[in-house]
Amino acid sequence: MTASEMSWHNDAWRFVDGSLRAGRLSHALLVTGERGVGKSSFSADVAALLVCDRPTLSTPGEGTLERLMPCGQCKQCELVNAQSHPDIRRFAPEKSKMIRVDQIRALSAFAMASPQVARRKVILVERADQLNINAANALLKTLEEPPADLVLVLLQESGRPVLPTLRSRCQTVTLPTPDMATALVWLTANVPLNNADGEGEAPGAEQFEQALRLAGNAPRLALEYLDGDFISQRQAALDSFRKFLKNELALPQAVKVFKDLGLDGMLWLLEGWAADLARLGCGGTARDSEAADMLRFLAANNPPWCAHDLLDACRETRSAGIYNASIELEVERLLIKWQALMPSRKRKAG
Repeated sequence: MTASEMSWHNDAWRFVDGSLRAGRLSHALLVTGERGVGKSSFSADVAALLVCDRPTLSTPGEGTLERLMPCGQCKQCELVNAQSHPDIRRFAPEKSKMIRVDQIRALSAFAMASPQVARRKVILVERADQLNINAANALLKTLEEPPADLVLVLLQESGRPVLPTLRSRCQTVTLPTPDMATALVWLTANVPLNNADGEGEAPGAEQFEQALRLAGNAPRLALEYLDGDFISQRQAALDSFRKFLKNELALPQAVKVFKDLGLDGMLWLLEGWAADLARLGCGGTARDSEAADMLRFLAANNPPWCAHDLLDACRETRSAGIYNASIELEVERLLIKWQALMPSRKRKAG
């Protein structure tokens, strides 16, 4: 399913469609939204539209709107469908987990060259929030003096900073997170497509809703969870976390379970719990209902600022991960900070 079939993208498409028809589309768009709301799909559809020779009006249906779409038949569309269009380039973090300056130099060279087959070139920067400082400064030069036949589309995950100098030279397009009902419709329609081999038992309604709750209603992230092992690994992590806080499980064993989630999965989980701790400390409701009783107990026995301290620690770990810091040591550090919130630990420390 393409981004155009994601109804929560409608406002973003109204903006792009209106700007394109009026001939005032910016040379640079910053597409921002939570992880898993479809930023990559949206940017790919924008790129396909921008290179198409004969854009056509879509037929609006339930949950969609009338807008310009690629014709699907011209030479440009054939190249896009074959994933071999020479005038569309995507740049993303590589092994270093950052977009490096040599990648941006290649981007700049592509930007200055003439289009090979289309009227314009399109550059997609997958994670503008993961540009190292040298790469960001190099990209700034292209944004300051872009060729007339170039459109850059930068993607940013919400909560991850982009340099103000880059942001100020882009038009921001925000992709919202859909509500549960909207996300559930999309998810149930797409899971069968990802299990077309017929192997395994199809997820039920309860599993769909659980995946969406864990993903914060981000449909593509929930789809990843259903396709992979995250849900079972997350349950093992929650069980181990409870035991660790009660001093029923040794630190090395708890670290191993969280390490199995990977750095991003581990941080996503701990950041979510820390955010729930902050909500509960202010009288709100936890999003992770299965962890709510544990977090409610910690919120009742600690001042609200402790949750923000945990979130800061997670951000430090995310930054350390960029430079290949030891995952084991980072997980240890975070788990020890959580365990320090237990009342018995605080009495011993006193």
